[in-house]
Amino acid sequence: MRLTCPICGARDRREFYYQGDAVALDRPAPGAGVQAWDDYVHLRDNPAGPRRELWHHEAGCGAWLVVERNTTTHEVHGVTLAMAVAEARR
Repeated sequence: MRLTCPICGARDRREFYYQGDAVALDRPAPGAGVQAWDDYVHLRDNPAGPRRELWHHEAGCGAWLVVERNTTTHEVHGVTLAMAVAEARR
């Protein structure tokens, strides 16, 4: 799989590290208890189909990216700088 970094161009996926779903996670309250925090840190859904994911271009420019792709086919539909996505939501 190849991802096109808006800064560096097309690169092999091994330069990037998957960081989870791009949708904000509901963070537990500070005193929520061990089980709530364990679930927050370790449990993630793994749905098939179109997703918006957060990736880090760790072996490149260091940019955080929102990648729109199909997790079944690995087809990439778009890559945007996460900062641009956050600014567009304001």
